[in-house]
Amino acid sequence: MNKRIFILLTLLLLSVFVLSACSQPTPQVVKETVVVEKEVTKVVEKEVKVTEVVEKEVVATPTPSAEEMDPLADVDPSGQTVTYWYQHSRAREEGLKKMIDNFNANNEWGITVNGEYQGHYGEIYKKMLAAIASGEVPSLVVAYQNQSASYQLADALVDMNQYVHSPKWGFSDEELNDFFPAFLNADISQQFGGMRLGFPPNRSIEVMYYNADWLKELGYDGPPTTWDEFREMACAATKQPFSKGPADAKPMGYEISTDASRFASMVFSRGGDLMTPDMSAYTYDTPASEDAMKFMQDLYKEGCADIIAEKYGDQSDFGVGKLLFTIGSSSGLPYYKSAVSDGAGFNWSVAALPHTTPDPVVDIYGASLSIPKTTDEEQLASWLFVKWFTEPEQQAQWAQISNYFPVRKSTAAELGDYFAQNPAYATAFGLLKYGKVEPPVAGYDVVRNKVSEAYNAILEGADVSETLAQLEKDANEILAENQP
Repeated sequence: MNKRIFILLTLLLLSVFVLSACSQPTPQVVKETVVVEKEVTKVVEKEVKVTEVVEKEVVATPTPSAEEMDPLADVDPSGQTVTYWYQHSRAREEGLKKMIDNFNANNEWGITVNGEYQGHYGEIYKKMLAAIASGEVPSLVVAYQNQSASYQLADALVDMNQYVHSPKWGFSDEELNDFFPAFLNADISQQFGGMRLGFPPNRSIEVMYYNADWLKELGYDGPPTTWDEFREMACAATKQPFSKGPADAKPMGYEISTDASRFASMVFSRGGDLMTPDMSAYTYDTPASEDAMKFMQDLYKEGCADIIAEKYGDQSDFGVGKLLFTIGSSSGLPYYKSAVSDGAGFNWSVAALPHTTPDPVVDIYGASLSIPKTTDEEQLASWLFVKWFTEPEQQAQWAQISNYFPVRKSTAAELGDYFAQNPAYATAFGLLKYGKVEPPVAGYDVVRNKVSEAYNAILEGADVSETLAQLEKDANEILAENQP
């Protein structure tokens, strides 16, 4: 059966159905079949034309470009003034001001950044809360992640994701891959549905400082990599003073700081964490936390560790050769260098904390830059300064001014001479890939105080399990009070 016959038979069958439905008389079947065949043929021709029209409509509708889909594409930051609140002082502030002057003189939009010292982090936090209440906020403010989360409880900050991923004003995928992941992701708040409440200009990490010469005198080739080795070396130091140390001072293995970041770093090093993965609850009452606190409680009881007598007292004691180990921020590297140079003049360096995990886990922290809600133009101008500041050239300059770590991997290529002059800094830089962050949630500043209180109580003999259980309960009550 050829195609034409098949079509005719099909049409004939259709006509029978049509006629049956309309109750047409039997004698008219042949005649009506011819008429229906013509009508159906016309209908098919019209359907083809309709199809052609639809095709033309699809072709005539262009796909929006990336810039057309960018809500920031038409925002003009030209001529804006940015007020930037920071905590830097002395040499760091002088260096920062020079960098700001450079941006002001050379940015293509005529943006002017006015940097203002507003005190330390705690003072800025209080001033910012007052500024939010009054409606007179700065354009850009330094803030730890928990602080920015507190600001966002009042809906005071912009989501910086829109700037980071803007086709016109943001970073390319290649540029984003150049950032250390732990740095880049630290400001994304699960508490606020994935909003990016800040962007990192620099970071520091927790490291263990050690007296390399004293370790050799004690018979060790390098720093401890396990907590059992740490205990052994610290206790050995109390029995064999450093040859260059003060003769009239009691030698000590380690001086304890009960700061919440010291607590966090010791928990991280044992594979633990301080919150659930979704940041919905604190988890202080865990085997990792209990092991860390029992270890320090025992080390203190055994006389192999003491409590820091005054602020930066461990740094001073380390410099004169009285103390074998300290644990603290890498931002203290230049101060340790000066302390040793002015003190006993020995070989020293830094390392990751001892750990039970296959690889080290280092506590990474640092304040970011947040953009309060002002105008679209002022907000974009603030972002453009942040973006410029995180470019590799500026990052290399800032690293040498501040001794903070840069946030981009490629910056290392521009720091070769600085690494050679500061080997401890270079060693610490190599640990950045192992970074882990503390809770970036509102109220964590209050929780940190609770952690320090619990740590001190444990050193004084409080039951570790009961103290941690109470700490977890208190911390979660604070978390509940600071939810959006």
